[in-house]
Amino acid sequence: MGTPRDIEQMVIPEFEKYLRTPEPSVRERADNWQVAIGLQAVDNLHVSNYLRQTAEEHIVGNITQEEVEGRIAAYYKTEEGRKEEADTDEADMVSARIVKALSRKSFTLSPSYLAAIHKELFSGVLPYAGTYRDYNITKKEWVLDNDTVLYGDADYISQTLQYDFGEEKKFAYRGLKPQDIVSHFASFIAGIWQIHPFREGNTRTTAVFAILYLRQLGYKVDNEPFKVHSWYFRNALVRANYHNVTKGIDYSPIYLERFFRNILLSEKNELKNRYCHILWEEIVHNDPKDDPKDDPKELTERQKVILNLIRDNSGITIQKMTQKTKVSEKTIKRDIRQLQDWGLLSRSGGRKIGHWEVHK
Repeated sequence: MGTPRDIEQMVIPEFEKYLRTPEPSVRERADNWQVAIGLQAVDNLHVSNYLRQTAEEHIVGNITQEEVEGRIAAYYKTEEGRKEEADTDEADMVSARIVKALSRKSFTLSPSYLAAIHKELFSGVLPYAGTYRDYNITKKEWVLDNDTVLYGDADYISQTLQYDFGEEKKFAYRGLKPQDIVSHFASFIAGIWQIHPFREGNTRTTAVFAILYLRQLGYKVDNEPFKVHSWYFRNALVRANYHNVTKGIDYSPIYLERFFRNILLSEKNELKNRYCHILWEEIVHNDPKDDPKDDPKELTERQKVILNLIRDNSGITIQKMTQKTKVSEKTIKRDIRQLQDWGLLSRSGGRKIGHWEVHK
């Protein structure tokens, strides 16, 4: 079974002391920053040290939210900021915007509000922020043994969202047992994610929406799972939306329910990414010595396309790859960085006159 190792996202040590302070506003800001930074892991993104330092100043009340965003924008115009590891700019800016969204006390249960969250998080970061995708997608997932979830049809995104939100507005949570509330809520969130209305950023948008909705329902949300298990959250969403009759695989919402049971019922379910893999139990029973923590180089379909584009034209530009794959430059750069880390790709020569070399 090809599964990446379980990533243990760590609660940020320098923020921990603020979660124990008697000042509610400081605790809230520290909690929101932990969630915001933790959610970047769903896209394998990491924030910069500069962002952490700036966030700490915001937590203690030395600077405002607007000053945080202004400092980040200014930082990436400096020589030091431009030398930062690729994609920290996206992670930094989106983290700051997630904090702003989570600090808001208002909420509307509607597709337009979901789109507004996406626009707020990704304006100037991703193309078409806040607008629905206009093409159909597939994504090969390691938890599905390289198969894909069937995502919502691009031609019916608006209608499907309107239907799901309409049904949710009619649903009565009152009087339900706690475990039934968790099951229904997990099902609703899984359905919204399966529609996958946006080109990119769906999981982070869904997570922010889920937290705000739970607050609106009156829950004092324990955000710990979002801080340290955001990648598990995405894998659990994948499993909740996948079935394959020919392989005897049915929808498995249990993994997502365990995630939300930890949040809402204070349970301590073990949230391991490997458990979400469709072959996990088969491997455990058939070969207990097999180590599912191995980290093989599982290429996504998009990464395979990138390698093929480079094989066809070693001088191809990032911009050209963006046009061919219909994703942002940041996504292409992230894929290239991973391919380089795996030793499958290297760059020779300068930025303008250099070329790519594929090593596979």
